[in-house]
Amino acid sequence: MKLIGQPKLIGVIIMNLQTLFCPNYACPARGQVNQGNIHAHSVPEKRCRCDVCGKTFSVTKGTLFYRLRTDPAVVMLVITLLAYGCPVQAIVAGFGFDRRTVKQWWQRAGRHCEAFHQQFVATAQLDLQHAQADEIKVKMWGRSLWMGLSMMVSTRLWLGGVVSLNRDKAMIDKLVATMRQVALCRPLLIAVDGLPHYRKAIRRAFRSPLPQCANGRPRLIAWSDILIGRVIKRKLNGVLTVERHLLGTGRQPVTALIQQSQGVTGVINTAYIERLNATFRQRLAWLSRRSRVLAQQTTTLNAGMYIVGCFYNFCDAHKSLRIRLAYGSFDHRWIQRTPALAAGLTDHIWSTQELLMYRMPPPRWQPPLKCGRRSRELQALIERWC
Repeated sequence: MKLIGQPKLIGVIIMNLQTLFCPNYACPARGQVNQGNIHAHSVPEKRCRCDVCGKTFSVTKGTLFYRLRTDPAVVMLVITLLAYGCPVQAIVAGFGFDRRTVKQWWQRAGRHCEAFHQQFVATAQLDLQHAQADEIKVKMWGRSLWMGLSMMVSTRLWLGGVVSLNRDKAMIDKLVATMRQVALCRPLLIAVDGLPHYRKAIRRAFRSPLPQCANGRPRLIAWSDILIGRVIKRKLNGVLTVERHLLGTGRQPVTALIQQSQGVTGVINTAYIERLNATFRQRLAWLSRRSRVLAQQTTTLNAGMYIVGCFYNFCDAHKSLRIRLAYGSFDHRWIQRTPALAAGLTDHIWSTQELLMYRMPPPRWQPPLKCGRRSRELQALIERWC
């Protein structure tokens, strides 16, 4: 499935059979591309057929545009404008859509980006070296919400986030889990603010089970190279004071980790996660400090977090990540990179159309568990598709 890049043909979807897969969960060939089992069934209706199960499906199956009557180009344009800070009132006034329709598209895109993030970022295994986490207060009708974000400093990669009603232990545990699920067992510096929940949450999360022969729950061994840097800021009588505390062994590893991740020798700080907070505040009106826009539902806020995060990771080139490539004797050019490209999660800069049109593959087919000898037909399917 491919989207043509010209503005006047941006909504035309081309059936690229090499990139399509069967979405039928009962099909042994589900989720597998370029296997020769997908053929065009109806070009005007954009439907394909699988030779293995004989079922037909739409090319938009598995995307946020499935069963939408509006032109995908218009929906994609609306989502892109919202993701970069355009107010909903401007979308309603400019395009003439109902506010509830725009909200439904926004939530659809949020579920799509959340699944995309879980597939590409949450399942990655990275040597983080230096990670940072922070929370943002969100204004809501009658009360406040909290949004926690975490990131990898060296590649500026957004690792994930969590939306919670309270800034408590449960929220911090989920936020720390976004770093733990992608971290390799390597020396790691985690810089956070002065919230006391971080210390115990990090020590609980960064543990590995010890293999043993006995039955029951295995023993958990804490990682020995985890350093926690706390940055506590206080403002009294107009004077800002910053206190830095290190929980760990020695300061030489901290200096080495900061040098490797930031490229310069510095002190423990949370500057990078604060810059990421500023990006989210700029693109989501509910996060602005002095704004009359209030959040109404946690689902809409959670959708916005994943949409902005995926755009930031895969579509937006980061100036601090560019590489200078010299050619000739006196000339050079810059190679732009996104956080996902710098982390090795992809090999190119994604366009917004490519991100929103990406089809989520279902899990691979598993043969049914049956007692007795397998039939020849079942054995042939297992050898062909497993």
